[in-house]
Amino acid sequence: MQMGIEQSGSGGKGKVSNESRRNKRRQKKLSPVQKMYETCHDVFANCEPGVVPAAEQIEKLAACLDKMTQADVGLKPNMQFFNDKRAPVITYLHLHECEKFSIGIFCLPPSSVIPLHNHPGMTVFSKLLFGTMHIKSYDWANEVDKNPDGAIVDANPPKSHPNGLRLAKLKVNSEFTAPCRPSILYPTDGGNMHVFTARTACAVLDVLGPPYNDPEGRHCQYYFDFPFADFPGIEVLIWYLLCTVRALHHTILETRF
Repeated sequence: MQMGIEQSGSGGKGKVSNESRRNKRRQKKLSPVQKMYETCHDVFANCEPGVVPAAEQIEKLAACLDKMTQADVGLKPNMQFFNDKRAPVITYLHLHECEKFSIGIFCLPPSSVIPLHNHPGMTVFSKLLFGTMHIKSYDWANEVDKNPDGAIVDANPPKSHPNGLRLAKLKVNSEFTAPCRPSILYPTDGGNMHVFTARTACAVLDVLGPPYNDPEGRHCQYYFDFPFADFPGIEVLIWYLLCTVRALHHTILETRF
């Protein structure tokens, strides 16, 4: 599938007026996918793992993704990717990846599930292009919510129970139907750990900044989630009190694989 993404290059200096005119003409000719790439390139240019882009940059990319449609990427619900007559296999269409960000599309047949997983040190934009999807997401219960201000996120790591359990707070538990605004998650807020369940055929445009990178410690970790009420007993209770003082809407997460 050709999406027409062309990497930016650094040109030499020229006359400002001529360069300005050329840029305006170029912007008019760019495809929606190319515009998305250029916006990502700008938004994540000065970001590092754990660094959230400035608020105006977040809004700039969100506005760009909000305009994206299934037609822009050549997808339709009746395509083979979304066939409900076979086992619900999820397809990932890779559009671009560099050290700063990645762009791709998840194609989910009805009833398929992307298991509960995290996004370490990442800012992630997800745009539902079509379909209805249930999203359930969590943040670690003892990490402080932070507004995107371009600063390095320096939250204390959550305490773990000896058996690998850690306390999390529920952030989102809702169904979304396209068209809808892009969802945004941050390194320690916005539902950094989430699970996607397709109610119908769905296509999700995903932008990660920075992308997963095992050598750099950005490993995609999967989890099981359990209601906190399922863990009575003094040992768990003491651990819970050390992590947070609010029991409502909290869940225990266990490392899966």
